[in-house]
Amino acid sequence: MLDAIRWDTDLIRRYDLAGPRYTSYPTAVQFNSQVGTFDLFHALRDSRKALRPLSLYVHVPFCANICYYCACNKVITKDRGRAQPYLQRLEQEIQLIACHLEPAQKVEQLHFGGGTPTFLSHDELRQLMAHLRKHFNLLDDDSGDYGIEIDPREADWSTMGLLRELGFNRVSIGLQDLDPAVQRAVNRLQSLEETRAVIDAARTLQFRSINIDLIYGLPKQTPENFARTVEEVISLQPDRLSVFNYAHLPERFMPQRRINSHELPSPAQKLDMLQRTIEQLTAAGYRYIGMDHFALPDDELAIAQEEQTLQRNFQGYTTHGHCDLIGLGVSAISQIGDLYCQNNSDLNQYQNTLAAAQLATSRGLVCNADDRLRRAVIQQLICNFSLEFAEIEQAFNIDFQGYFGALWPQLQGMANDGLINLERERIEVLPAGRLLVRSVCMVFDAYLEQQNRQRFSRVI
Repeated sequence: MLDAIRWDTDLIRRYDLAGPRYTSYPTAVQFNSQVGTFDLFHALRDSRKALRPLSLYVHVPFCANICYYCACNKVITKDRGRAQPYLQRLEQEIQLIACHLEPAQKVEQLHFGGGTPTFLSHDELRQLMAHLRKHFNLLDDDSGDYGIEIDPREADWSTMGLLRELGFNRVSIGLQDLDPAVQRAVNRLQSLEETRAVIDAARTLQFRSINIDLIYGLPKQTPENFARTVEEVISLQPDRLSVFNYAHLPERFMPQRRINSHELPSPAQKLDMLQRTIEQLTAAGYRYIGMDHFALPDDELAIAQEEQTLQRNFQGYTTHGHCDLIGLGVSAISQIGDLYCQNNSDLNQYQNTLAAAQLATSRGLVCNADDRLRRAVIQQLICNFSLEFAEIEQAFNIDFQGYFGALWPQLQGMANDGLINLERERIEVLPAGRLLVRSVCMVFDAYLEQQNRQRFSRVI
């Protein structure tokens, strides 16, 4: 079992830098317009030849109400009719992609994100899932990881029953905060009772896993009122928890301009919130997985981390990193072998491109040998908090210390500060460094010095 994380305020203040979340390496910041549909078709052909299993991500961008903190690609509308033309183009994309794959390629993982996927009517959800099943090899025995993001204000018992009937067995519930003053400040009024009703339905209907999302650093939050939210959430006993640091970037995300920056908690208060949250969750038996994520010890993520098989991709921590990830819908990102590619993020352009029978791929990146090597290093560190040099040397035919010799002074400095153990054969991220594992990964990021750090959130 991994040691518990250790809180060290001095280390956190020194290493709490802005940097990537490493759902990929290279990160999406490096994507460029030189990558297009030809590259996607080439990657799909390789996936088909290798019969690699699949992970599907489906983006539903619509929300009925705006949440001021949100940085997702979304369309705010009360007009439910806007979903139908989008679904027509999405189904067209599904068909265009699927014809380049082999029916024998099983879909081990499926995730509906947004936006608010349950913005769709019951008939529209049935229609979309039927189309996916027609063109992809979705599993019928409930053995796949098929998840969907839920807004409890947009779901009831009948919705949960439909989702279970359609094959979903995991739910991720947006909650953020339960304090009414905080909810008003971010325009997301959502009661504990609404949330509990959805969770009760999920348990009764035997969904396999329940995740709850929280955010610390929102306006009008205090360490005291956020601790009360965490206690209430613990009483709901989710299998997993995501506790995100709110990054206030109003120059990039227009809805955040409606947040009164004077109502935001101070950096010291945010640290206090995080420290208390970790103490509360640890006392309740949750394991720190890394990068804002906590899970009960019998959860698949915790077991995978114990067995050092945990992986990370655009869907976050996963046990399905061996699958080719295919993103469907506006702004969706795919990772197929060494190709990353992203659909157009503008809804009209996405729909118009597909209306012309063309895929909406707008940018991406093909990994080179150095990218693949550094991706493997970062993946090991961020998932397992350790790195065996011999494994990397054997996989990539390099001498680790020779290849990364220029980085040794930085790594030695981190070792002197107590973030890592730097040994002749391996790196181990110590309990005091686990909250700061992004900072350790950033040492191996060849692109970071060329990038504007303001594009990224801070580590803590």
